[in-house]
Parts: sequence; structure tokens; C-alpha cells
Amino acid sequence: MLSYDFMQLALVAAVLVGLTAPTVGVHLVQRRLSLIGDGLGHVALLGVAIGLATRTAPVLTALLATVGGALVVELLRSRRSAGTDVALAILSYGGIAGGVVVVTRAPAGTPTNLDSYLFGALTTTTRADLVVFAVMAVVVLAVTLGLSRHLFTVALDEDHAAASGLPVLRLNLLLAVVTAGTVTLSMRVLGLLLISGLMVLPAGCAQLVARSFRASLAVAVLVGVTAAVGGTVLSFHADTPSGATIVLVTVAGYAVLAGGRAVLRGSRRLHDPAAAPPVEQLPRRAGVLR
Repeated sequence: MLSYDFMQLALVAAVLVGLTAPTVGVHLVQRRLSLIGDGLGHVALLGVAIGLATRTAPVLTALLATVGGALVVELLRSRRSAGTDVALAILSYGGIAGGVVVVTRAPAGTPTNLDSYLFGALTTTTRADLVVFAVMAVVVLAVTLGLSRHLFTVALDEDHAAASGLPVLRLNLLLAVVTAGTVTLSMRVLGLLLISGLMVLPAGCAQLVARSFRASLAVAVLVGVTAAVGGTVLSFHADTPSGATIVLVTVAGYAVLAGGRAVLRGSRRLHDPAAAPPVEQLPRRAGVLR
């Protein structure tokens, strides 16, 4: 597999996305914004369509579109607006509908195939793409890891963070921009419809086994990189779409961890009667417990 140049580039791109997406996802899950990745992915589709229709760089137009959408959602959320969910829904559905319409109105001769953006095209990664990915990955990691303590404090209690002197609004807007950048970074690897999988699922895996925020970051990154590399290798040998395979590997990892946790808890209760709930706390059923 490694004798092919395109697979070498694909693996490097997978590692970069596996590193960055979970670090953003941990912060989003902590703030109960797990689905914002899906919404911004749909907004990015509109940006891609504009780039294709105007024959400019689709990645740049997608980045501008997602940053704008992320800032709108965050500003509404910071004001505790009741319409935040509605605004996210409008951006999500409006983005994907607008993208389809714009592509159909593109000038004749313009390549309008959106499949590689919707579902990913990891094996088409070029060296120029890797340079862009690497720069964006450094920026994302600098924010999510370098400011993790401040971002975590804001996520726990924004009022307390503001009273402590933290620039809450600026930190939230910065995280929104970083999320938009991560969506754009992951676009070519996973596809706009699957981006949220590698952002949220590793964070969910971390919540099953980690007991601190730092441990959650470490576990999420480990799961993300393992799933990204493992899914890429599996897709090569099984001849399956790389983005979908990566997400399925992540889902399988979550299922294994959740099952292992359930088995471990059951084993502890079996061998330690003190860990089991007392009889009076168990649900009473007619003819069973009285």
C-alpha cells in the first residue's frame, strides 16, 4: 500500500484530520453543540458551489462561508437568543439547498460534480493540499490545545468565566472560527456529510473512559487518529469509500468501548454486592418484590 504515492499522501492527510477534528469536537460536546458540524458542513457546500460557479478556489469560498455561518450562530447563542436552533437549521438547510441551486446555474463547461466534497476524496489529496492541511491543522491545534483551559472554563460556566476576567465572547468566536476551519480541513478527507462523525464520536468515546478534561482530549485524539488511519487502510484493502469507512471504524470503536464499559460495570456489581443498589431502591413488581 505504501508503495503508492497517493496512499502516502492520503495517510498523512488522515493523520492531520484525525488529530484536529477530535480536539474541536471535545469542546463542542462539552458545550452541547454536537450537531453544529453538520450544519456548517451544509453551509460549506454553498461555499463550494459558489467557488465552482465562479471558477475560484472552492476551498477558500467554503472556508469563508463556514466562518460566516459559525459567527452568526455563535453571536445568537452568546445573546441567549431563543432562535439559535432555528438559525442553525436555516443555515443548514439553506446552505445545502443553495449549493444545489448555485451549481445548476454554473456556466457551461464548469465542473459541477459535488460527490468528492459531499463524501470525501481522500485518495485525490495532492502535496499542495497537504501544505494547506498542515497550516490549518497547526492553527486549530494551537487554539484547541493552547487555550484548552480557558475554553473549558467558559464551557463550564460562562458567567463565572466572565467574572474571572476571561474574554468569553472572543473565546467563543475564536472556537467558532476554528470549528469552521476544521470543517473545511476535513471536507476533502471525510466529506461534508460525514465531517461531524470524526468530530463528535471520538469525544463520545472519551467520555466513556476518561475522568478529566485533559484525559478526554488525549483519548479523543487517540481514537481519532486510530480511526482515521485504520479506516484509510481498511478502505484501501476493501475498496470502499475512505470517508465512510473512517466513520464506521469510529462507530465500531464507540460500540466496543460502550459494551466493554457495560460488561465491566456488570462484573463489578456481581463480585461486589455493596456496589449493587439496595433492595428497597429496586423497582417493585407485583408478585416479585414485596
